[in-house]
Amino acid sequence: MRANIESLLITQREKQAQSYTVKPLSLNRRQFLKASAIGGCGLMVGVSLNVNASKVEAAEFSPNAFIHLQQDGSVLIYCGRCEMGQGISTALPSVVADEMEADWSKVTVEQAEGNQDKYGSQATGGSASIRTMYEPMRKAGAVAREMLVAAAAKAFNTSPDNCYAQNHFVINKSTNQKLSYGELACVAATMPTPENPTLKSKADFRYIGSHLPRHDVSKVVQGKRVYGVDTKVAGMQYAAIVHCPVMGGTLKSVDKTEAMKVQGVTAVVEIAPMKVPFGSLGGVAVVANNSWSAQQGVEKLKVEWDRGVHGSYDTTSYMKTLVENVEKPANKIAERGDVESAFENADQTLSATFTEGHLVHAPMEPNASVVSVGDGACEVWASTQSPDDIQSVLSQFLGIDKKAVKVNVMISGGAFGRKFKCDYVQEAAAISKAVGTPIQLTWTREEDTRTGFYHSNSAQHIKAALDKDGNVTGWLHRAAFPSINTLFDPSVQFAPANAMSEIENHPYGIANLRSESGLAPAHTRIGWYRAVYAIFWGFAYGVFTDELAEKAGIDTATMLHRLYDSNTNPEQAEQVKRSKGVLDLVIEKSGYGKTLPEGEGIGIAVHYSFQTYIAMAVHVRMKGDDFEVLRVDSAVDCGQVLNKDGAAAQQEGAVAMGISLAKYCEVSFKDGAVVNSNFHDYPVMRITDMPEVHVHFVDSDAKPTGLGEPGMAPFAPALSNAIYHASGTRHRNLPIQPMRT
Repeated sequence: MRANIESLLITQREKQAQSYTVKPLSLNRRQFLKASAIGGCGLMVGVSLNVNASKVEAAEFSPNAFIHLQQDGSVLIYCGRCEMGQGISTALPSVVADEMEADWSKVTVEQAEGNQDKYGSQATGGSASIRTMYEPMRKAGAVAREMLVAAAAKAFNTSPDNCYAQNHFVINKSTNQKLSYGELACVAATMPTPENPTLKSKADFRYIGSHLPRHDVSKVVQGKRVYGVDTKVAGMQYAAIVHCPVMGGTLKSVDKTEAMKVQGVTAVVEIAPMKVPFGSLGGVAVVANNSWSAQQGVEKLKVEWDRGVHGSYDTTSYMKTLVENVEKPANKIAERGDVESAFENADQTLSATFTEGHLVHAPMEPNASVVSVGDGACEVWASTQSPDDIQSVLSQFLGIDKKAVKVNVMISGGAFGRKFKCDYVQEAAAISKAVGTPIQLTWTREEDTRTGFYHSNSAQHIKAALDKDGNVTGWLHRAAFPSINTLFDPSVQFAPANAMSEIENHPYGIANLRSESGLAPAHTRIGWYRAVYAIFWGFAYGVFTDELAEKAGIDTATMLHRLYDSNTNPEQAEQVKRSKGVLDLVIEKSGYGKTLPEGEGIGIAVHYSFQTYIAMAVHVRMKGDDFEVLRVDSAVDCGQVLNKDGAAAQQEGAVAMGISLAKYCEVSFKDGAVVNSNFHDYPVMRITDMPEVHVHFVDSDAKPTGLGEPGMAPFAPALSNAIYHASGTRHRNLPIQPMRT
């Protein structure tokens, strides 16, 4: 009997491999269980699902999910997107497990290696992972569930419609007999793969929309999580590096005599700039048999740089120029209505200028990677947000096929957009190629701060016209900030068009509007930063609206409702409706409008970014010239929430980072180089600064959107407004001046 069953299974697998057409098996439950026990096997489901490629962030998008069900019932789910603390390696696998009807206690999660053919795009940024992967992950889980149900139906000698899956079992509706997923694994692997599986209804969700702890929370708490900087491989040497402090500068000379005298140092390697996006600035690396010696060796180098054309960059004078450029006519970008007439006929006008300094990512784990360059191949272990970019850059640098670059994606100890750029990986490859051993290159905190990719500093000037009833009838909005596009074309001197379109597309209903772009050439590397442009758009819109409300003699919530209600653009109806929804929710939950003790204030702001709507209410108490944030309420409409625990954590993190940016953080340049160096002069908030944070989600059936970045935009304006209402002092510059370090 056993031989017959085995023969049946083998025959069936062969037929499935050829055509996915199978004959029914006539097995009773006993025979089935015996069959399942034959040899080692499991159910592996690879899914490639096309999704709408018209999304902004996805020029081409074919994500894969990969599930492996073992005979002991354990399920391994690979996460194709990169985990950097945002919880994506819990959120996406939980969606798979939900549709699969898997018992979460039997699920383990592993970070997928860099393999675009297998997992689709793995670029992790733009708050896009949930937005683009939700449905493919659901389908991946549903495929597995339907194959398991089909397998059980054969064992029960009944139809799949007479069976249902529940918490790692398939149950016969007629007899209540059940088979575990482990028992079903082998036969399920022989079932045809459904092309269009039926997805669950919302009422049947088990994990989606719940409070599910992170799958790795115990490892994180116990310090057992292995991050990229923890990587060790056999034969590895350690490297530290120093770069030219000015973008575009070059190495004039290096005296390595003293560095080579440091015990443990084995080599000094000069690295030429790689003139491709995300390639190295160029620098000098010291290689040693331990990281301390490598760092000491760098300290002993005598390096002379040619600082090049950006050697006089000074952020104080540059900001003055930006302000001048937005307070005079600039390049018109968009216009609707008649702005000139609106201002001529206004009963009153209001204008203000807002500024923000450079920011640097400063993740707790600085740039680090291990690279081993061999003959015609290369292996990488890196904390990265984009393994595909690593493969592209290294294939160019090493002159090998992209597929010959294997990327092991390591857990990142923070990233915020910095680890989308792989200059630190290319440098490790250059060193490994030079010395012939695997190399771990770790940037010091100082190098990370001084030679990174920086968030644009910016200036914005807004002028509004109001009628006798305080309605806004005209809006002139000028902005100037160096473009991220300078990464690809250094000659660009104006803000990118997609960023400037945020002004025209803002959901305020203003009949007469003009946007203009001022000159803003880049003098350092400009890169993506958490929330990107939404930081300064949100600040300018949020604070100016509060000022408009005061000018009109109404409260800010009423002014926001007026601006949204006057929007008659049908294409923005959804934005208006959902913006008002989070506004009303945060007013209800925060106690906005209540009488407060002297020296306290609540400020509110609403911002729509990355397809998510967030309103924040910030409650502060003044302490002399300083302030204390007492409480933050965040109302969030991100469609269907996948994991309320993780989603709330994203908002709490946005508040923590928001306090740091609003109160402390600014990168300054002098003589072309960054002045800051470490957390003592680029501080982040301390735990004593953390307020109560209350997160309120709008119950929604809309498609889920991301939360990594949208929470950043409304915090700073709500804080500035709160300080104004508490103290009467208006702050239009970030970081808030009295708190600048």
